[in-house]
Amino acid sequence: MNKNVEYMDWGLLDYQAAWDKQDAIFERTVALKTQNRTNGTSLPTPNYLIFCEHPHVYTLGKSGKPENLLLDEQGLRDQHATYYQINRGGDITYHGPGQVVGYPILDLDNFFTDIHLYLRTLEEAVILTLKDYNIQAGRYTGYTGVWLDADNEKARKICALGVRCSRWVTMHGFAFNVNTDLDYFKNIVPCGIDDKDVTSMRRELGYELNMEEVRHKLKKHIAALFQMQISQ
Repeated sequence: MNKNVEYMDWGLLDYQAAWDKQDAIFERTVALKTQNRTNGTSLPTPNYLIFCEHPHVYTLGKSGKPENLLLDEQGLRDQHATYYQINRGGDITYHGPGQVVGYPILDLDNFFTDIHLYLRTLEEAVILTLKDYNIQAGRYTGYTGVWLDADNEKARKICALGVRCSRWVTMHGFAFNVNTDLDYFKNIVPCGIDDKDVTSMRRELGYELNMEEVRHKLKKHIAALFQMQISQ
C-alpha cells in the first residue's frame, strides 16, 4: 500500500478550473487501477491532498434540491457568485474566500476501504484542528460534517462534507469555515437543513484567523489520522 501523499496548495482558484483539475487527477488514478486489474500489474496508485479557496460559488450535489438555492440568475450576478450542479454526494453548499476547501484524491485501497470511516476521519481532523483553538466541536447524529453544540438548540455547522468515490478513489471533500463571510449562506438552505445555523472560526473566536496556520494544523491532523507521509 502506498501511503505517500502529494500535497498541493492551489490558492484562490475558480471552481470550474479546480473541478477540471481534480477530475483529471481522479480519472488518471482510476485508469491506473483499471490497468493494474486488467494486466495483473501492481503499479502504485498516487494519492493527493489538495487545499484551496474559491471565489463565491454555490454547488449542488447529486441528492440536492435546486430550490435550496434561493437566488435567481440576476441574484447570483448581484452577489458576484456562480452556481454548479456537481457529481458529489450531499445537497447545496457555499464556497468562498476565507474557507479551507479540501480535496483529498486518495486511493482508499492504500488506507482502508470504508467510506463511512473515511468521512468520520476527515471530520475528526477538523475537530482536532478546532480543539487546537479551544473550540469544542463534534458530530450531529444523522448528519455529516462538523458541528458545535450539536446536542442542543444552538447547533451550528462549521464544516460541510461531500465526496465522490469510484473504485475506492475519492474526490471532492470538505469545506471548513475559517474566516468565511457567513452572509452568503443566507442565499441557500445549507445542506438542505433549514433549521440549523452555520458558523465559522472567526465568528466563534471573535478575530481573524491566520489561514496558513489553520491549513498547517489541519494538514498535520489529516496526515496523523490516515498515517500518511505527506510531501510537497
